[in-house]
Order: sequence, then structure tokens, then C-alpha cells
Amino acid sequence: MTILSFSPSRGIASWLIWIIVLLVMLLPQGAFLKAPVTEIWQSAYDPVSWLGPSLRIRWYAAWRLVRQWINQWERWMILAARLWACQNMAEVIQVLTRRQIVRYLGALPVLVALLNRLQVRKIINHYCPTRSPVDHGAVALVLVLNRLMAPRPLYKIVDWLATTLIAEHLGIPKDKFNDDRLGRTLDVLAEHLPAIWSDIQQQAFLHYKIDLSILFYDLTALIMTGHYAQSKLVDYGFAHNTPIDDPKVKLGMVASQDGSIPLLFQPWSGRTADKATVQANMHNLRAFLQQQGWQASQVMVVGDCANLNSELAFAYVDANLRYLTGLAKLEKVHRELVLKPDNRDFERLPLAEGYWGVPCEVPFTHAGRTITHRGLVVRSDPMRQVLHQERQKNTRELLLALQQIQGKIGQKRYRTEKEVCRRVATQVKRSPAGQLIGVQVATTEGKISLEWWIDANALQAAERSEGRFLLVTNDFNLSYPEMLALYRKKDALEKRFEVCKQDLKVRPLHVHSDERIQAMLLVNLIALLAYSLLERQAEQHGLCLTTQRIIEQLSTLQVQEIEAWDGSRAWSWHESTPDQVLLLTTLLQALYEKPRSPLHSGPLARNLLPEGLPLQLDDVLMIHQVLSW
Repeated sequence: MTILSFSPSRGIASWLIWIIVLLVMLLPQGAFLKAPVTEIWQSAYDPVSWLGPSLRIRWYAAWRLVRQWINQWERWMILAARLWACQNMAEVIQVLTRRQIVRYLGALPVLVALLNRLQVRKIINHYCPTRSPVDHGAVALVLVLNRLMAPRPLYKIVDWLATTLIAEHLGIPKDKFNDDRLGRTLDVLAEHLPAIWSDIQQQAFLHYKIDLSILFYDLTALIMTGHYAQSKLVDYGFAHNTPIDDPKVKLGMVASQDGSIPLLFQPWSGRTADKATVQANMHNLRAFLQQQGWQASQVMVVGDCANLNSELAFAYVDANLRYLTGLAKLEKVHRELVLKPDNRDFERLPLAEGYWGVPCEVPFTHAGRTITHRGLVVRSDPMRQVLHQERQKNTRELLLALQQIQGKIGQKRYRTEKEVCRRVATQVKRSPAGQLIGVQVATTEGKISLEWWIDANALQAAERSEGRFLLVTNDFNLSYPEMLALYRKKDALEKRFEVCKQDLKVRPLHVHSDERIQAMLLVNLIALLAYSLLERQAEQHGLCLTTQRIIEQLSTLQVQEIEAWDGSRAWSWHESTPDQVLLLTTLLQALYEKPRSPLHSGPLARNLLPEGLPLQLDDVLMIHQVLSW
């Protein structure tokens, strides 16, 4: 409620006006004969125009004040009457409450605290200033939180915001975050992607000690939907476990072994071969390590077989980087290394349960140079068993298909030797077991015959190579069991790719320009950085929970906003458990690197809050409400 204030002289003048009005109303009607009524009441909107400008201002001010007093007294009288009719305290509370709104809270306190610690909003506003009341940092913060909690297309984020406390925390109406506003922010972000990512990443290194001695590098393909006629990123190309006839964008990423923290990322055209990205990644990685104060020789890069060939082996040496990767059997000398050991040779070097190895030396020749690195031929019994079962299944399916063709000989489209040969060749080409089967189609005395058999030599070669792969490194200090253990840990990066695709819904990207695609990838990578850091810190503080599991456990956490009759507001819990509050406070401790305190029960667990937690009430409204600070 707004109350007007006046100086003493204005107040006296207002009361004089009211006295004059009352006296005029008491005068007889004949006193107004000299002034026609049409001149006194000239307009329904200006009933006292005859008073003059200065007096009219006082009239309107006094009239507004009186109306406010009248309205206020009316409300008080209505409230008093309703309270008088109340029969218990519950009815009194209901009368005094103007409205109640339940808002989703979930993991917002922890996620907002982490993103504030990374200074996401501040850094983006530094590179993308604007005079608009809705800053680009706030928009990006909303996009990141949406990716983490409930990924939505841009045009549905407004509806999601209406159910949360984010708009209240930012102090910006939720209607301002429409899809046009979000799209404009993505356009602006696209101009400063490397600088924004570098500064946010620097905050992560400033607050959390991340070990960079072991790094993983890999690529993944993101399937795209829609039309991208002018795009240089979206294209057709080969990618493992991805249909070749679907347009895609490839994303290269470097992550640390410590917490699987994403460090570097680079979008590539869907047509780009994986090996074509390795040297560019080496260049970016060396610049990144220099910025962090690390020497290239202190770091080992672990990757799959797409990260090594003869040319790349010399590139690693020239870049002074240690590497450990698989090696595809593309060259004859490397195929012979894999097939040469006998099964009895593997039994001499057990590496882990179900894994055996044979050491070897791997030669590389490129541009007139020759170098030899350490190799390890590994036989995986679990992989061997899976491949054996898969081969038997494929063989049975191919033999069944050939038997069906044999039964159709003489029917339509199977009446000539050429037609039968064409259909047999199609089945053999499609089957993974096609190289193991010998097929012959012949015509004898006008009859077409079809015969097939299993190629014993091909089967023996397949059985010999099943479950074997070659590891190569230029680090001569690694033991052979360490080589296998490190190589198997590279799956941590694959799991981060799964998080991007499944939890953060990086695909499908509901944007259609290259600039917005790259900006949306930045938003997803910031979300992945927060996801990984929260998971790492939780694990270091004894919580064996993934970030997705943390979000799920806090998903029922809600707060109730109560607005009273006088306009004041209060917040209270709505559906919460002590375990949820305990989890929130423990995670806040983990994010701020505070020593662990004994876990005590209690409705709010205030004793778990470390002293001097560097959060401000205005910065993180939800944390204040959750912890009753």
C-alpha cells in the first residue's frame, strides 16, 4: 500500500478546500445563477475545473488520500467481521492468508550454489553486456538449470519456470524468458564461446584441485533432426553405433580421470573422421596445459583405436605427450602382432580377472622416419565369449537365409542363375558372418543348385583373433597391468557422453543455425561441468550418488509461499524429509571444500552448516529458505 505524504502547508490547504466544498453544498441553489451549471461541471473527468490548476492539484491529492483512508477502513472492517466469525485458530489463519503457492525446489539450492561458485552469470555478463533488464547471464543460468533438472525445448522453458523459484531468485519475471529472448542470448554467446568456457573452467580449477595427469579423449556423434541446408556442422558421415544416413554433429571432448571433469570440447562436422581431429586436439591441449601451469610431459592422453596410426605416433612424440591407446589392425605388421601369439603365450602374463597379455614392440614408419613403442596384445575372455556367441548367431541366421533362397529356386524372381546369385550375394554381404561361409550357385541340366559350406580356414582365423586387441604406449614406465587398467578407465568419458545424451538431452538440438548449435553445446557442457563437479565432490565426502540420483532424491522437495492479508510473505516447507535437508547441507559442505562434520538428525540440521559459508542471502534465496538461515 502506498501512502502519499504532504507538507504542512499543503495539508492545511487541502482541508480548507474540503471546508469550502461543504459550504458550497449547503448554499441555496440561487447562489449559482451567475455561473451556469454547464461552466461549473464542464467534464465528467474534471469536476472541479473552476478551481484553477493549483487548487485542482490539492483537490485531487486530498481526494485520493480520503479514498485510501476509506478503502483501508473498509478492508479493516471486512477483516474484523470475518475474524469475528472464526471459531478456531485454523479459520483465523485462513482468513489472514491471501494466497498460497507451492513452488518446486528440488536440487536448486545446490545447483544454484555451484553455478554461482563457478560465476557463470558474472562471466557471461562480462563478455556479453547488455542494457536490457534481462541480462544474458541470467538467461544462460536458466538454460543450464533447465538442462540439469528438466530439459525442455526453448519454447517450453517459460512453463517450467512458472513451477520453480528461479525467477524469484533472479528477480526477473518469468514471462521475460520467452524463446525469442533465449535465442538472442544463444546468438550472443556464440561470439565468445572459447573465452566464456575458459573462464568458467578456470573457476573450477580455482576452487577444486583437479588432477590433470591422466586425460581421456574421445568423440561422439549427435544425431540431428530437421533441415540444415546452410550448416557447415551438420552433415552425413560414419560414426560407431550411429546410422550413416542420419545427419549428425560430432563432439570431441577431453576429460580428466579425476572426476571425469570435461576440460576441452570441440564441435566437428559429421563428415569428419575421428583420426583427423587428434592433432588439433593435441594443439588445444598443449595450450590448455600451459595455461594451467602443467608441462605436456606430465600428462598422459588415453584414447581408443581411433587416436593412433603411424602418423599420429610421431605427432605424440613431437608434441612431447605421453599416450596410451588401442591400435586398429590396419597395417599388415600390426595385424601380425595380434595374430602371432598362441593361446599358451597369454597364460604367462595374467593382467586381471579374465584378461591375459603378451608384450610386444610396435614399429611405426611415416615420412621416412621409424620409431618403436611398447605394445601389449590383450586377450579378453569375456569379450571372446560374447563375440563367439554373436558369431554363432550370425552364422545361423545366414544359413537360414540361404536355405530359404534354396527353397524358392524356380519361383518368380528365382528362375535364373543370375537372379539367385544376386540374392545370395546380398545375404552374404549383409551378414557379419559372410566371410566364414562359402557359397556356390551352378546350373546342371537346366536345374539351378545352391550349395554352401563353412570355410574352415576363415573360421580358425576368426576364432584366433576373437577377443584380442593391441594396446600401445610411449611411456616405458607403465607396467602391463597398469596399461590395461588405464585403458579400461576411458569408459568414464563414454559415460559422460551418455549423461549428455540421456540426462541433459543434448539431442535433439531444437536450434537450426551453426551459431546456436555451438552456443547450445556450450550450455550443455556447462551443465555437464556442474554435473561432474557435484558428483566428484559428493563422492569425496562419502556420498556414493550420481548427480542424477541426487536430483531424483530431492525431486519431491517443495516450498510453500504464503502471502498474508497485509502483503507480507513467508516461506515454509511443503513435503520434505530430514534426509533431504541433511543431503542438501552435506552437499553444500562438499561444494565449499569444508571438512566433514558428524551427521546429526534434525528438522533443519543447522549444525551441519560450516561457519562463514560464503553465500549471500540475496544471491541464493532458495538456500536461505531451505536452511532457515
